[in-house]
Amino acid sequence: MERTVDVDRGAYPDVVTPWDQEAWRGAVFEWTDARLAAQGLRRSGVPRVRVRPWSVLMRLVPAGSGPVWFKANPPASAFEGPLTEALSRWVPERVLRPLAVDAGRGWSLLPDGGPLFREVGGDVPPRTWEELLTGYAAMQRALVPRADALSALGVPRLRVPEVPAAFDRLCAANVSLDPDRRARLDALRPRLADWCAELASLGVPDSLDHADLHEGQLFHPEPGRFTYFDWGDAVVSHPFASLRVPALRAAGRYGPEVLPRLRDAYLEPWTDLGLSAAELRRAVHLAWRLGALGRARAWTRLFPSATEAAPTAVEGARSLLETGDTPPL
Repeated sequence: MERTVDVDRGAYPDVVTPWDQEAWRGAVFEWTDARLAAQGLRRSGVPRVRVRPWSVLMRLVPAGSGPVWFKANPPASAFEGPLTEALSRWVPERVLRPLAVDAGRGWSLLPDGGPLFREVGGDVPPRTWEELLTGYAAMQRALVPRADALSALGVPRLRVPEVPAAFDRLCAANVSLDPDRRARLDALRPRLADWCAELASLGVPDSLDHADLHEGQLFHPEPGRFTYFDWGDAVVSHPFASLRVPALRAAGRYGPEVLPRLRDAYLEPWTDLGLSAAELRRAVHLAWRLGALGRARAWTRLFPSATEAAPTAVEGARSLLETGDTPPL
């Protein structure tokens, strides 16, 4: 048993995860020590652990080296390790290359990617956000031919015509919805079906949607370079749903007037689809709502013992209701 560990449980002090099992912790340290040894490294110092209902993350510092990161995903997102490994072959300039992956247990060992985008000092101009969105969209565009291969890795697939049924399942499963909010979602359902039908008719192909792309989910080690990571919420679906999270973050920083610039920067790699600028922008408008639905879905992907974590149910309900918000683009 590892006796000296710094554990952060955040807003979930009572949630039960595999970290609470002594045998599981022992297996983790045995596995990480062996994987480090295969790289010629040896663990030193005090591991720092972040326990959440949706993952266990541990920072390790090998002697004479920079930090490495162990991550354990719950069964619903155990695909993250194999996905990250595949992306490091398909789009190596955009992602981390894992040091080791145990697909059966949902474990990964990852190198440090440098400073997070949110940690970059000084005044970050909107142009930087445009660059990161163009780079991310270029990665999605490159992965369009890999949609079936992504699904074969276990990444969930949600085609646009299937979205209304997924919406129904999420509404039915959420234990925090009161009768008034359920009635609002019931009234929204027919309009959601219409929006999805129109979005599907535009013909933008499926690709990988990160589903939670914000400043803490990408590294920015140097100007013009971004590394996208933390794929546990990913889905193979309409790619434009990805824009909602980063666009809202940027709008909160610079004001809503920045949104058209970010949208057009994101759409630049998609102009080869043969759609007009008006059609691409309409697709962004419609897919914006799918971004809210993606966040609702993400809140359900927890360790089995954490399924009743109240804050996650509340967040999931809020995201479901945001599906009805008018897109700002």
